[in-house]
Amino acid sequence: MKFPNVNLVLNTKQRGSANPGWLIAIVVMLALSYIGWPFSIVSAGQRGVLTTMGKPSEEVYPEGIHFIIPFAQKMNTMDVHMAKNEGQGEAASKDLQAVQVKVILNYHLDPAAASRAFRDIASSTDEVAARVIDPARPEAVKAVTARFTAEELITRRTEVRDQIAILLREKMMRHGLILDEFAIVNFSFSQSFSGAIEAKVRAEQEKLKADRDLQRIQVEAEQRIASARAEAEGLRLQRQEVTPLLLELRRVENDRMAIAKWNGQLPTTTVGGSVQSLINLPSAALSPR
Repeated sequence: MKFPNVNLVLNTKQRGSANPGWLIAIVVMLALSYIGWPFSIVSAGQRGVLTTMGKPSEEVYPEGIHFIIPFAQKMNTMDVHMAKNEGQGEAASKDLQAVQVKVILNYHLDPAAASRAFRDIASSTDEVAARVIDPARPEAVKAVTARFTAEELITRRTEVRDQIAILLREKMMRHGLILDEFAIVNFSFSQSFSGAIEAKVRAEQEKLKADRDLQRIQVEAEQRIASARAEAEGLRLQRQEVTPLLLELRRVENDRMAIAKWNGQLPTTTVGGSVQSLINLPSAALSPR
């Protein structure tokens, strides 16, 4: 609604000779028209709860313009956008280890439950979340962490997260809030326990390495044994194949190799002070004396 400019009215009054009572009447009329405006707007991402003389209605009003009775009715809005809530607190594991848990969740107000939440809890979504989620979140975290040992909180993190979300979702739905996402940001343990976990993990890693080395040594030993067996079998087969004919064949081959290496010179000897070939020696030299 657009109202007349008050400054313009004042300037007109100063220029004219109208009665000051008219100025007061105009201001009062403008104020009454603003207060008595018979329409209310519910913006996007909100739901309206109409109160008549302070009493909320059961109906939830969607986005848009709605008619109200001036002075008797008021349109209250509840935010139904997704919002974030986070917190950190201390809990105890099944084996009585102290643990710091930090969680983050996204939620929104169920549009159909806006009137009930307004009537039973608070007049704004933020106040509803503060009164419902803030006490329910640490309670759900403590209840679930007590079911797992400190080591399981780490190794079974996904299961822990899902169980906390289920418990928290049930508590929130009773008051018109819907849990969209839930995440465990971090688990923090005492320094002594964190050191013990690191030592255990390191010992397990060293054991795995030793097991792998042992397996490698066993495989290499088996390979050497198999190679020795194959070599022994080959020698055995060779011995079985050695026959007199094979020996004669090898002798002939050796002779051929010796002839191939001969340089063409005949063996010589010394006779009467001269060197002569054994083939050319006279018969007298070769006959016995």
